[in-house]
Amino acid sequence: MSLISESKEDAGFIESIHVSPHVRLIRIARPEKRNAMTNGMVIEIGRLLREYKDDVDVRCVVITGDEKAFSAGADLKNMHRFGSAAVVNDVRRAAAWEEIERFPKPFIAAANGYTYGAGNELAMCCDFVVAGSNALFGQPEAKTSGMAGDGGTQRLPRKLGPSMAAYMIMTGEPISAQTAKEFGYVIEICEPRRTVGRALEIAEVISMRGPLAVQAMKTCMRVAVGATHENGLAFERMMVVRNQSTPDRAEGLAAFSEKREPKFTGLR
Repeated sequence: MSLISESKEDAGFIESIHVSPHVRLIRIARPEKRNAMTNGMVIEIGRLLREYKDDVDVRCVVITGDEKAFSAGADLKNMHRFGSAAVVNDVRRAAAWEEIERFPKPFIAAANGYTYGAGNELAMCCDFVVAGSNALFGQPEAKTSGMAGDGGTQRLPRKLGPSMAAYMIMTGEPISAQTAKEFGYVIEICEPRRTVGRALEIAEVISMRGPLAVQAMKTCMRVAVGATHENGLAFERMMVVRNQSTPDRAEGLAAFSEKREPKFTGLR
């Protein structure tokens, strides 16, 4: 069992806002790090969703960051400090991602700016995305010889199709909000200052529908598009662990920490 010691204060970067009787807003509030997420932050998001799941008054949840970033992904300096395998395999983090993935109520992402790595994987856990015109969606892990480890290799092909997913994952290059909308990942594009407000407007509409019916339909849609999802995630985690032990992954993280270009060898 893997557990890492992060500051308990990390949970404070996640804000819970009571918007209306049936709508809650989760805000990732770490602007100085472009809302990069530590394990503690992921665990707190999972805790909040578990709380909302059991609260009959909560019918819809919106998650956002700020106007410059939804989330730039996992905190790579944290990975360099504790070791990638320890971070990825922290059982509390894995359990939190499962809470996020399996949240049974409507879950909307309001994404502005950088929506990278774990941030993109978090957005893909939502039922749909309302995006700011400045939003960029990407899985940049290949640039540090890493790989998407929180469901990216499984969700992207389902959200955008295998070809676009392959391009994004293999190049590490992001796509714009407009491109994401053309592929059906984003449902609506707003001015960044309007993104959260628009997502909350939609959440209010959903909250007026029959909550049990909406939840049942969400369950049905999940089965329709992800019958083999669990097996895919298990395989992905196995491959992530294998990749974490490569010299190139260590070099990628070291180069990121030292603010230099990495020198990859392709050797195991």
